Amino acid sequence: MQDNSNRKTAIIVGVLFLTALGTSILGSAGFVGPIINTPDYLADVYPNRTQVMTGMLLELTCAVAVVGIAVLLFPIINKYNKSIALGYLGLRIIESVLICASAISLLSLLTLSQEYVKAAAPDTSSFHTSGILASAGYYWAFQIVILVCGVAGVMLCYLLYQSRLVPRSVSVLGIIGYPLSLVPPLLDMFGHSAGMIAFLPGSLFEIILPIWLIVKGFNLSVTTSESAQIDSNETR
Repeated sequence: MQDNSNRKTAIIVGVLFLTALGTSILGSAGFVGPIINTPDYLADVYPNRTQVMTGMLLELTCAVAVVGIAVLLFPIINKYNKSIALGYLGLRIIESVLICASAISLLSLLTLSQEYVKAAAPDTSSFHTSGILASAGYYWAFQIVILVCGVAGVMLCYLLYQSRLVPRSVSVLGIIGYPLSLVPPLLDMFGHSAGMIAFLPGSLFEIILPIWLIVKGFNLSVTTSESAQIDSNETR
């Protein structure tokens, strides 16, 4: 049986997982992407500033949710492997910082677009050079976020699998899904592209896990001796 505190933690973590996934997709793909990925983005960003700012706020909400997940999970997963739990916490904090950095790039792009629109006869080459730098900063920060999230996700799923805090079938989905999510940004760094289908298993995990946590909570029936054995195996 779970005590009331752990049950509430499971529900909050589940809600935060869904919040992080939803705000990330809506912010980047729903609001920001359609504006900054157009050929005339310098002319489009400022007139559509409400949409861009909404996307930025959604991404900042994702950053807060990401940290909240890690902080709330830490006392629970720390019982099974302190090193991995600390690593997971650290990586999710880094992920949150990178999301905030990408938001700053959006603000730079918004200011640049404002000046571009106001200029009667803008120096196109100068504005486009600055625009490329600002949009590239946003793009690459987002790619690194995916990499950091993927590595952190593998660490979490490994601990979930070992501890059996959730059904192992759920953990296995994450163990498969998160490494696959690393493929598109890694290929992109070397000038290749991969389909969005690589993100599907990881996204399914980030839907199924929180639903399980909200409905069922953590399986805290694992005995102290089992958790101690896990720690012993991991430190050999």
